Amino acid sequence: MMNSPQSATLGARQCIAVLPLRAQNARKVHNAKRIETYTKRTRFTVHAKLETKEKEEADVTKSGSVKRIRKKRSFSSVLYNQVKDEVLDSYEDIQRHIARFDRTVYPAEERLRELASVHTPGAPPPSLDPNDMGRKPVLVVLGSGWGAHAIIKVVDTDKYDVVVVSPRNHFVFTPMLPSSAVGTVEFRSLLEPVRISNPFVTYCEAVCNSIDIEHKVAVCTSNVAYCGKLSDSGKRPVLDIPYDELVVAVGEEPNTFGTPGVKEHCFFIKEISDCVGLRQRIGECFELAALPATSDADRRKALQFVVVGGGPTGVEFAGTLSDFIRQDLQRNYPALVNLARVTLVEASKTILTQFDASMGQSALKNLQSTGVEIKFGMSVKEVTADQVILKDGEVLDYGVCVWSTGNAARSLVKDLVNQVPAQMALNEELGRKGNSVKLVVDPFLRVVGAPGLLVVGDCAAVLGERFPATAQVAGQQGAYVAHMVNRYKDIGTGGMDETPPSRPKGSVGGRYAEDGDGEKEYYDRPFEFLSLGMMAYIGNDKALTKLELFDKSLNISGGLAYLVWRSVYITKQVSLRNRVLVLFDWLKAQVFGRDTSLF
Repeated sequence: MMNSPQSATLGARQCIAVLPLRAQNARKVHNAKRIETYTKRTRFTVHAKLETKEKEEADVTKSGSVKRIRKKRSFSSVLYNQVKDEVLDSYEDIQRHIARFDRTVYPAEERLRELASVHTPGAPPPSLDPNDMGRKPVLVVLGSGWGAHAIIKVVDTDKYDVVVVSPRNHFVFTPMLPSSAVGTVEFRSLLEPVRISNPFVTYCEAVCNSIDIEHKVAVCTSNVAYCGKLSDSGKRPVLDIPYDELVVAVGEEPNTFGTPGVKEHCFFIKEISDCVGLRQRIGECFELAALPATSDADRRKALQFVVVGGGPTGVEFAGTLSDFIRQDLQRNYPALVNLARVTLVEASKTILTQFDASMGQSALKNLQSTGVEIKFGMSVKEVTADQVILKDGEVLDYGVCVWSTGNAARSLVKDLVNQVPAQMALNEELGRKGNSVKLVVDPFLRVVGAPGLLVVGDCAAVLGERFPATAQVAGQQGAYVAHMVNRYKDIGTGGMDETPPSRPKGSVGGRYAEDGDGEKEYYDRPFEFLSLGMMAYIGNDKALTKLELFDKSLNISGGLAYLVWRSVYITKQVSLRNRVLVLFDWLKAQVFGRDTSLF
């Protein structure tokens, strides 16, 4: 049963106030020494003494909101714990991957047919028998991005029936999407199909519309409609998938800030399909400008390329597009290249705010040297079919407009926030509303106030932490969740006042903290993010690289940073196949140039 909004608000504030509140219930554990040992092993800060609690419990701001206090661990401390834990994790992962070679793949269609059922509005939802010890628990993973892909790779399919639900049947190496949009690498070089990532998971190409938290059922609609010989109705099958545990890894969608015309006329750099259309349109603009019947005014307009957003994706695309025009289109359209213009529009006073100011200036000078015009302090009022209208009244004609201004919550995430009173209260406390809401999770990445739900990636907000919305965070969170569910089946309900994930005492393997009743073992490893830095390509074979080592930052820019950028991206490819394909694409582009064919 869901709590009332009033009790949820109180519970939310207790969550933000941190675990010292649990000291009030310390009598449930036999003595203060036992409490201290238990909480130390679970890495929560709990103090039995009232005076210590008063000092560390909360910081009350002028508005009356309470901010949770949590000590920040040093890089070296996090690195030590990560390395220590990774030894066991890697050993288990290697054993699991070797064992897969000797197994027969169970037909995915048959397993999905056993688990799922046709959705009937108004009918009682299907359910799994929690007392049936003869079946494996069902783990549903929503998404196929960085977090979901890490789970798919690591999860133990001997212990779980894993069902992956995603509208796309592949993983995408998103940091290289700007390169694929101009042909530096080919699209398929950045993909890995879900069924190849782990042939023992069941994949369902569908979109999850809603989640019935009480009955533990995900309602999903097929991403493909009946058509052609099957039916002319255009209907899409809708199915119910019951689960024991569910991981939300759907990420976020591009944030348009409600600007009129953006969805209708702009390109995004979020999916492979976005880059396919973008690459096609760039070529079409040059072919249009090359026609003798095209007027000079229309020719200039067709060759104006506007990029909105000065973050890493926008800057990388602007720099990559400038390279493409100067290096490859120069040979094919020598009379038109001088008319081409790339304009970067940024609402703030600087670009790449994630980096130091000096590195941002380095990127600015490099972009300007390659011909990119940058407009600072400019917000977009409206986008029409051929013009970008700024709020100060300036009008920019364009042939292609790319929108890269951050992320917004997906409808599924908004629905889940509205379902759980504690989530609404927490988002209000954190100042999140509308498109900025996230699913608030505890340090074990469990959704606060909801049983059996975990969240990884951009759509998660960890209490007391502020992680960047990067592939690095999502990948680490996904691997963490997979290792956790491999060892501890009872995930429980998320919340700082709740017990950690557990399993029956005496289970083989894993780390645990002992509770006073002596019946359960508790997971003692909350998620800790190990930041290794960030990178951004800025054009003209130059990049910015910020490496974080032992609480120190090493900033590199220029050609050397570009070599680091390429080295890291080739090693971070998810398979040997992808590494070989990307290397050949780079070599091919260097020797023969980028392909400018249109299909």
